[in-house]
Amino acid sequence: MEDKFILGGHEFSSRFILGSGKYSLELIKAAIEQAGAQILTLALRRANNGGLANILDYVPQGVTLLPNTSGARTAEEAVRIARLAREICHSDFVKIEVIKDSKYLLPDNYETIKATEILAQEGFIVMPYMYPDLQAARNLRDAGAACIMPLGAPIGSNKGLCTKDFIKIIIDEVDLPVIVDAGIGRPSQACEAMEMGAAAIMANTAIATAGDLPLMAAAFKNAITAGRQAYLAGLGRVRTTASASSPLTGFLHD
Repeated sequence: MEDKFILGGHEFSSRFILGSGKYSLELIKAAIEQAGAQILTLALRRANNGGLANILDYVPQGVTLLPNTSGARTAEEAVRIARLAREICHSDFVKIEVIKDSKYLLPDNYETIKATEILAQEGFIVMPYMYPDLQAARNLRDAGAACIMPLGAPIGSNKGLCTKDFIKIIIDEVDLPVIVDAGIGRPSQACEAMEMGAAAIMANTAIATAGDLPLMAAAFKNAITAGRQAYLAGLGRVRTTASASSPLTGFLHD
């Protein structure tokens, strides 16, 4: 069965979006290849045009670039960064990050909605990073977002699905792809999110801080695939009492 991931009118076969913020440039290519990733996020500051090493030189052809607005503290700053990123990366995709809080790094949903509305009207494929709140997710949808990207846990924490119940509400109630972003620390957690019905997973720190980065990228790829297959198959029922899988009586009687 063909199971395409549709995002902003573009088709992808991989449901693993790879972050690049914590990698050495030499490992970027290996991580992308082992992850089977077709979308790679990057901050504008890493896509420079000067004499320094440029991340764009390490990204294989055919990979869709997803610039983010890392560093933006207001909608106005996010819009400005997004416009610059489109000029440098030649991509209409943009991941909106608006973070005022320097201690917990939680996204500002209100400013994110404002930036999403402006950029969607300018033809961007807007992928907003947000704190999982149903009304904010609905507002982002109405503002023209291509998907919803709720955090699983504080960014970079590797704590997993701390906001699982709220993400499930958004999956059930908002008719857009839901991509779990931030906080996923283990392949098993990525699998669990996919079993819930998430459309894709974005991971960065869990892979970049692993002992064997390419191997962990491959582990995440396999876990995401398994979780998606389980969701499509339909998970078995959960009972509060035991239920024999085979008959316990009658097989000795004529």
